[in-house]
Amino acid sequence: MTWTKGAIRVLGLGAMALVLGSLGADAPPRTIDAGGLRFEAPGSWTSSPPSSPMRRAQLSVAPAPGDDSPAELVVFAFPGGAGTVEMNLKRWQGQFRDADGNPPRIESKTVQGKNVAVTRVETAGRYVAPEMPGSSKVLDKPNYRLLGAIVQTPTIGYFFKMLGPDKTMIAARPAFDQLLSSIAVEE
Repeated sequence: MTWTKGAIRVLGLGAMALVLGSLGADAPPRTIDAGGLRFEAPGSWTSSPPSSPMRRAQLSVAPAPGDDSPAELVVFAFPGGAGTVEMNLKRWQGQFRDADGNPPRIESKTVQGKNVAVTRVETAGRYVAPEMPGSSKVLDKPNYRLLGAIVQTPTIGYFFKMLGPDKTMIAARPAFDQLLSSIAVEE
């Protein structure tokens, strides 16, 4: 059977629609209140009660086709800020390893939320971080990606840390970026 360019294009568009549909691209967004900060999250991202007092919001993103586990977005808030942006970028970078066992490149840039500047962060590789802060048990997750954001206010530092399998994270990247543009600080 010979495939025409048109048939390949239709097949590709159908596959993209399937992936976007599975990630809830058509579900209406909902407002998440993270205590002093609000943002719009895709309606298909499942919100659950925060599992610790440090967490202000916690959401799960269904796995993309080919990935076995979901991605998770956690929003932390630390009075006083929890260090500089650079210190936190280095910490997140240190939680990953590239193919040679070194910390991978980390990308960061400033984007605009509704009323605040947001530092957007991204890195990928083998995720090797303690299961919980201070734990001796280390996670070892190959082909993982982090999409992160830092919002600093005069009184609180907010940290958005989204982790998950690479395909799921790449598919969720446009929705994550749209979420960042919706961030509004209410302090």
